[in-house]
Formats: sequence, C-alpha cells, structure tokens
Amino acid sequence: MPSARILVADDDPSIVQTMSWVLKEHGYDVVTAFQGTRVLELMDERTPDLVLLDVMFPDLDGYQILERIKGDDRFRDVPVLMVSSLPPEEAAVRTLGLGAADFVKKPFRVKELLARIQAQLRMRAILKSANETLRHVEEELERVREEAENRRKLVDILHDVTDDLSSDEIYHLLARRVARALDLTHCSVILARDGERPRVVATAFEQASARNFELELDRYPEIRAALDTGRPVLVEDVMSSPLYADVRRHWVRDGTTVSTRSVIALPFALEPTQAGVFFLRRSVNEPPLTPDDVEFADTVVKAAVVAVQRAKVLESTMADNRRLEVLAHTDPLTAVLNRRALTERLASELERVRRYDSTVSLLLIDIDHFKRVNDSYGHLVGDDVLMDVGALLQSAVRAVDVVARYGGEEFVIALPETGLAGATVFAERIRELIEAHPFLHAGGSQLHLTASVGVASYPSPGLETVEDLLATADQALYRAKAEGRNRVRT
Repeated sequence: MPSARILVADDDPSIVQTMSWVLKEHGYDVVTAFQGTRVLELMDERTPDLVLLDVMFPDLDGYQILERIKGDDRFRDVPVLMVSSLPPEEAAVRTLGLGAADFVKKPFRVKELLARIQAQLRMRAILKSANETLRHVEEELERVREEAENRRKLVDILHDVTDDLSSDEIYHLLARRVARALDLTHCSVILARDGERPRVVATAFEQASARNFELELDRYPEIRAALDTGRPVLVEDVMSSPLYADVRRHWVRDGTTVSTRSVIALPFALEPTQAGVFFLRRSVNEPPLTPDDVEFADTVVKAAVVAVQRAKVLESTMADNRRLEVLAHTDPLTAVLNRRALTERLASELERVRRYDSTVSLLLIDIDHFKRVNDSYGHLVGDDVLMDVGALLQSAVRAVDVVARYGGEEFVIALPETGLAGATVFAERIRELIEAHPFLHAGGSQLHLTASVGVASYPSPGLETVEDLLATADQALYRAKAEGRNRVRT
C-alpha cells in the first residue's frame, strides 16, 4: 500500500537499513528506531500505519513495547508485526497473545515480508473504514435520538398549548416549557405594538411573577434587530459580538457586571400592528446557545403562534358574546338590568328559595309625578333623572342584590336572604335617599323628587310565581300612591 507509514524498530542497524531500503523501494514512508523508548516517542509524534518490531532491545524488550502499544486506545488498531530470531513456538505464541498481528522470523524473505505487510495494511484499511462507518452511524443515531427528543418536547409543548387556554396563559406556559426543554434559566416573551415600547408579558424561572414591564431597546440590540428584520438573531457571545459593541461601552462606563453569555431573539407576528419576540438567554457559567437551539425554539414558536392567534380569536369572540349578553340584559338608558333579565333572575331566585328554605323580598319603586318632569323640562332632563336614580339605587344595594328598570319610571330591587321586615326598613332608606338627592338639569337648577315603594316577600301565602310576587309588590305600590305618595307600603 503506497504512502503507508511504517515504523521499523530493531537494535541491529544493518537489519533496519535493509528493511528501510526494501520498503522505500516499494513506496512506503519509513521511520526507524533502534531503542524501545524511541518507538514509543515516535508513536506519540505521529501514528504509523504499521509497526515492524524486534523482540529484543537493550532498554525495553519488544514484549513490553507491544503491551504498551496495545494498551493505548490511540494505537489499538495499528497492526504490529513482531520480528525475531527466536524460535517461533516461543516468541510467536507470546507476542500473538499480547496483540501482535503477525510474527516474522529472522532472517526474513523479502517477498514474504512484503506480502505480510500488504495483508496487514489491507486489514487495517478495512478495519479503519469499518470504524469510520460505525462512527458515522453512531453520530447519525445520536442525531436521530436528539431529533426524536426534540420532537417529543415539541409535541408535549404543543399538546399543552392546544388546550383551552387564554393567550396570556399560553405565553407563560411557552416561556416555562421552552426554558425547560433547552435547559435555560432565562426565557421571556415580549410583545411590541406599533408606537409603543415593547413590554414583557411572560417570564420563566428568574422572574416568574414579573410581567407588563417596558423594555428600553437600546439595552437589547438583539430584540431590536429581530423586530426590525423579522428574522431570528443568535448571539453566541455577548462579549465579542459586534451587535453588542455600544452596549459593552455602556457596561464599562456604568461598571455593570454582566451574567449573560449568549442570547437568542425569535420574532413572531400576531397581527398587522403587533409583533412579539421570544427572548432566550444563557449565563456565563452555561454552554452557549447554538443554531440547533434556534431551530428548535423557532419551530415551537411558529407552531405556538397559531395557538395564540386561535386563543385571541376565541377571547375576542367570548368578549363580544359577553358584551352582547350584557346588552341583551341591560337597560340602555340606566345601565341596570332590564325587565327580561329581571324576570330570569327572579325565577332563579325563587327556585333557590324553595330549594334552601330561604326568603327573598322585592321593592317596586315609582318616581312620584315623573310626568311633570318630562312636561316641564323635556324628555332629555327626564332621561337624566332616570339615569341618576339608577346610579343611586346601584350605589345603595349589596353585591348580591339586583337592581332593574321595570318600565318607564319604575325600578325594582330584589333582596335575597331578606324578610319582609328587613326589606321594609331598607325601602324606607331608599325612599329617604331619593327624597334627599338633588337632581340637576341643564339649566343648573336642582330638582327634588320623591318616590313611592311597594314591598313584597316570598314565600308568602298565595305566592307561587314571579308574576305573583311582582303583582303583590305592585298592589303595595298602588296603596302607597293612593295614600299620598312618598311612602312605603307592604
């Protein structure tokens, strides 16, 4: 095998000279040694393709040298041909047992020696090729394992974010899961809307509760670059990256101690006026982030953005539905419940009373002589008065109480867990509140109004339905008006 490097080691200079001449004539690169220690030195300098080694040396015998060569992982695959004048049955058995590839007896025949050398070099080439193939297979296997692990992590993360989560919950989950998958202690999600400073909406580990604080982009050139270009930015070393040149000068000037070693900024788009950045960092005592980390995190982010967008659509739809529901149940003028919503709430309340053997009372309130307000000051002032009454009643009740506009100038207050006596006392307080309240109109003068209140309570004899309860309160209100108004009746 031309150009193969062969180390010839023998304490007899004439044999070394002869072997060297023959091998060089056949195109081999030859190095020589006359001492055992020199053999090991030459092996360290450059690994030969084959060693021709004598058994006898003045300093170390060939057995010791062979044992050291085969005990070193670097030289384990280098074929060693032992050369000796000792009887083969003595030397061959021992040397082959120590790992020698072959044994050549002195005096050797040139053609036989060359044939044995060529055979061993061919075997070494085959073995080297097999080892190289095995190394590539192991590397590919490791790559496949890493890819499978990354896919497993990705599937786990995306499985989590496909649940019914809000966009904020998705941001926090992603920050935690990406940080865990890449073994990070610093991972943040930053949102940037046109005309506003970017703000952190989710963080992992280092400031898990921190959110909605604004960033100065002059301190974060990688985030600015990611937002400007729309492409991922990897800084493997903040202390040498040109992107951080200005920032490093500020660090020196301010005496800032920097614990960050490398960063990744991954941009993503949510809508035409809003973008975001996934911000990943590793500390100086951790290995730097790599392009593989960028690829994995970018895959996660791109897939997760779909979930975020879906969550935002769902949030928007739910918010619209809530607004529509509120509108459907709210009186547009006074912002209290309308008659339809009142009927539903009362039906539910009566069912609760029956189930838990409780009680509920009802106040039916009518503004006295309200028609005079509309006739004297106009319907706009009348509307203002009704809005003030609605606000006044809302401010006077408990959180569990229900205020509704029953129609025209009539209002209803439902009082759960309140009997007739307590409701009557509260109705008197409402009457006094309205009587004492100054209602202003556009001219700047004040209007003073009064109210009549009818009170009913459930359960009571003869009351079975919501309509029965309202009718009873209406009869009590009629008595209050018939007796001169500005009073409470049951």
